[in-house]
Amino acid sequence: MILVTGGLGFIGSHTVRALLDLGEECVLVQRRAADADLPHGATAERADITDLDALRTVGARHKITGIVHLAGSMPWPPADDAPVEAARKALGGLFNLVQVAQEWDVRRLGIASTIGVYGGVTAGRFTEDLPLPMTSGHVIPAFKKIGELLGDHLAGVTGLEIVNYRISAIWGPNGRLADPFFPAPQLVHAAARGTAPDLSTLLAPAHTGDAIDLCYVRDCGRAIALLQLAGHLNHRTYNVATGRVTTNAELIAAIREVVPDARIDLPEGPGTSWSPLDITRAQADTGYRPEWDVTRAAADYVAWLRAGNPR
Repeated sequence: MILVTGGLGFIGSHTVRALLDLGEECVLVQRRAADADLPHGATAERADITDLDALRTVGARHKITGIVHLAGSMPWPPADDAPVEAARKALGGLFNLVQVAQEWDVRRLGIASTIGVYGGVTAGRFTEDLPLPMTSGHVIPAFKKIGELLGDHLAGVTGLEIVNYRISAIWGPNGRLADPFFPAPQLVHAAARGTAPDLSTLLAPAHTGDAIDLCYVRDCGRAIALLQLAGHLNHRTYNVATGRVTTNAELIAAIREVVPDARIDLPEGPGTSWSPLDITRAQADTGYRPEWDVTRAAADYVAWLRAGNPR
């Protein structure tokens, strides 16, 4: 049985579904009581990962063989009133998961990282062995780098297999209504509702030429599940992505295949372009191949929203 933190969340819910499809049962650990119908083979437990005793109680009720840690291990949103305590609590949850992984003798502990760790790196493709700058322009990649360094250290001294997932820009069902880093959710929601998108939450203005490795969440969940269940992994860090970049112009064209009159124009311009994440490692070690191109994904996402799903 695989313990999934954040298993009812955006990426977590799709990872759980992929694990179930591959024949694994899952226990979902959430801070709040689950109010959603769970698929067959999944169980929800209410526990805060910063509470070590609560985690141990979950392990006493279930035979945990692996852990996928997708809940945030960073102080987010930032706590202005108690920043030191917020940082301590965020990292404490990660330490607790390593602790119980040792105690339960789990086979593999996977930890979510982010494309943001490549910020400031100049390369034609982002490979996992590129040296990363010590600085970060945002709290999320800053704490993901910390988590990767801690995981590498703890794997070496405990003998645990700890694997980092560097997850690219993810979009799709159950996702954010608005993402601060790229406009895909805003554009799809606006098209499905017949409104103009509200892009005020973006940290920088969006242009047609902006490009990023945009990975549909169903592919992301499957990639993480394959990494968790692979018989043998040759590396400690893997990119979870499509291996190619998608421009906003391509995304808009894909949405208009489904909603021809969508009011989702963006200003012309080259904008900001990220390099694609190299997925050679994941392909070689798990057989992962992205299945959802941008056109198919846009159609699926619009249909999901038009079926009455709020996100």
